[in-house]
Amino acid sequence: MPHKPLIDIWKAGVEAVRGEAAVATALPEIATPTHIIAVGKAACDMARPAMAAFPDTPTLIVTKHGHSANLPGPATILEAGHPIPDAASLQAGAALLDTVSNTQATDHLLMLVSGGASAVAEALPDHMTLDQWIAETEGLMAAGADIHEINTRRRAVSQIKGGKLLSHFKGKAITTLAISDVEGDALNVIGSGIGAALHGASFQFTAEIVASNAIARRASASATDETILTNDETLYADIHPLAQRIATHVLHSETGLHIFGGEPTVVLPKKPGRGGRNQALALLIAKYIAGTPNIEILVAGTDGTDGPTPDAGALVTGDTWQPEAEIALKNADAGTFLSAQNALITTGPTGTNVMDMLIARKSYLSLSFD
Repeated sequence: MPHKPLIDIWKAGVEAVRGEAAVATALPEIATPTHIIAVGKAACDMARPAMAAFPDTPTLIVTKHGHSANLPGPATILEAGHPIPDAASLQAGAALLDTVSNTQATDHLLMLVSGGASAVAEALPDHMTLDQWIAETEGLMAAGADIHEINTRRRAVSQIKGGKLLSHFKGKAITTLAISDVEGDALNVIGSGIGAALHGASFQFTAEIVASNAIARRASASATDETILTNDETLYADIHPLAQRIATHVLHSETGLHIFGGEPTVVLPKKPGRGGRNQALALLIAKYIAGTPNIEILVAGTDGTDGPTPDAGALVTGDTWQPEAEIALKNADAGTFLSAQNALITTGPTGTNVMDMLIARKSYLSLSFD
């Protein structure tokens, strides 16, 4: 029987953590809110079941440009920049502050948070301009800083991260439902803590992680009858040592599937080309498996995007690598090379964001005899 395509196994994992299904499962335990705020790349998908369950509740949605989706009723929808904030991010941050600050003593806020919230909504201190913050953010990313380093700085600078937004709440209760896109699923790190409450808050605060990378990986593993040799959340390193480690692991393994999750890092040149960390990692792995006929590897962001591109990632085999790919890697232009190889994966927004997944298959070699 032919193996299921790797993209179908990846999609099974993504489907299991889509915002709509994840939030819908949690809603029966939640009292009717007086306000709904959804912020992040999966904001519309997370808001949809909440709006259907509570059709009379005013809803504010802040998401990435191009990530709006059909909703069951009226809502205020603001789109802004990601992964780099823009002027719209400041407008969105002001709207969030206004909504939370104008609550009343009896109010109950339902806060829906997903990855991307750190960039799409921002409120800067008086001494910092947007251009300064953009330059600093780009510098951190270009230097290969991981999400924990970046979010630590975001919480320090932002006036709405790390519990600061919800400190303006005047009501009686906040319920936060979050899709985790960070290692350890810490609420104070997801969206840089935009949905977290400060210690000793004057209101009742409850929070639940409704989707995570672990859930996605389990669903992918369950979507195939193949032997699962690895299922780990260990994609936390620079792409260069990571590519060599993964390629070696798969090359020396038995036949079957390997599933990894996490968020790799990459150091960028001053003028990067087309691509993102998943495309770069996939192409670098292709170098190490070049000429191997029985290995295929998919690397893709569960949100359907990879860096500042419309592509989620790439699928590579032993035939993908070509000598000119070295130049593409050096120039952070993996996407251009992979596009020419028809190796890119393009899905559009998926309605979730639980970091990245890598799925590798090692198949039996078929032997022919003359």
